[in-house]
Amino acid sequence: MEPNTLNQIKEKLLEDKVRLEKELKEFSRPDDSDKDNFEAKFPSYGDDEESNAAEVADYGDRLSLEHALEIELRDVNKAIASLDAGKYGTCKYCGKPIDENRLLARPTSSSCVECKKKLKGEA
Repeated sequence: MEPNTLNQIKEKLLEDKVRLEKELKEFSRPDDSDKDNFEAKFPSYGDDEESNAAEVADYGDRLSLEHALEIELRDVNKAIASLDAGKYGTCKYCGKPIDENRLLARPTSSSCVECKKKLKGEA
């Protein structure tokens, strides 16, 4: 893969990392014991029954969102580490190069289209 393409992909990944960390920090805090984990903050709206119900509902939403963003951030960090190690763009299943257009569209891809289809039962 061309160095310019790799630089473009790394720039996109670094932007994604900043965005994801910012989004996570809006409603959670980093876990001191695990740098890749965040802990959703429990909201506090008041002491009445209606406020308590809203707090629980919102906390559940925050946990779901936190989990999804953490997975996305983990994938971004893995892709950046792979780039830095010079191993980026190789399918983790078959070892073949991942199509450049796939990586430009989805920089966190770790499998080629053929292997992904097999995993999803589409091939």
